[in-house]
Amino acid sequence: MIAFLFPGQGSQHAGMGKDLAENFPIARQVFEEANDALSFDLASLCYNGPEEDLKLTANTQPAILTTSVAALRVLEAETGPVPALAAGHSLGEYSALVCSGALVFADAVRTVRQRGTFMQEAVPVGTGSMAAILGLDLESLDAVCLDAAQGQVVSPANYNSDGQVVIAGHTEAVTRAIEVAKEKGAKRSMLLPVSAPFHCSLMVPAGERLAEVLMDITVNEMSCPVVSNVEATSNHDASRVCDLLVRQVSAPVRWREIVACMVNLGVERYIEIGPGKVLSGLVKRMAKGSTIQNVQNVADISKFAG
Repeated sequence: MIAFLFPGQGSQHAGMGKDLAENFPIARQVFEEANDALSFDLASLCYNGPEEDLKLTANTQPAILTTSVAALRVLEAETGPVPALAAGHSLGEYSALVCSGALVFADAVRTVRQRGTFMQEAVPVGTGSMAAILGLDLESLDAVCLDAAQGQVVSPANYNSDGQVVIAGHTEAVTRAIEVAKEKGAKRSMLLPVSAPFHCSLMVPAGERLAEVLMDITVNEMSCPVVSNVEATSNHDASRVCDLLVRQVSAPVRWREIVACMVNLGVERYIEIGPGKVLSGLVKRMAKGSTIQNVQNVADISKFAG
């Protein structure tokens, strides 16, 4: 059984998608469609940067989505594998939904552009932060967050794998949590270079604004289930997609459970589609013995076809 995986924010880099667009008309078409949908030159930003602009949340999210879908379209055209399941990390869930046919690409890219704006505007710059906590069990981490909150928000935001969790919240509370985590034996605790505290209760206003956008989006029947970030279970019901996407903004990403779900359903081959190899690294540690492949450039397509 094959699952397609799609990366989230943090996997972006200048130059992504460029060689695919130069070598495959179908990839170039995806970038042109994004340019038309957004009324600005997203393709040039992906191909050439600058990195500072690419890191802006409102740019990052459509850029990663577009690069992922371009790679997906090439993979479909060149080799024709059909996934039994799809999943994506945070933003990557939109790529997975495009893969499943639930979302039309133009709708998805416009939506994530707004999603990125809403998430950035939900909390003033500098007010919120995120940090990675490594080597601490979940029970201890919950205690760390409870101890560090002191009337502010700090909570798990990404359950990436055993012993690798990202927390988010008010900057002061996150900073306190880093110190408490070290005291409790965390192997490593560090602030992450992000512009907002994603996937915590501070993002509720962003979710409310996103809900209004999604009201105008048509969700189609799905060709394969998508394992949602919020529930970490496979969803084949188009009527639930929008609610899950709204809740996802302020709920933690349950990637560890998403992988466990796919393993339990019988997935043995994982193909990460889009920039970077972050998800492949996580899956490799959790789904022992699985086949893991990446598709982000022409060389990957060539190996895949071979």
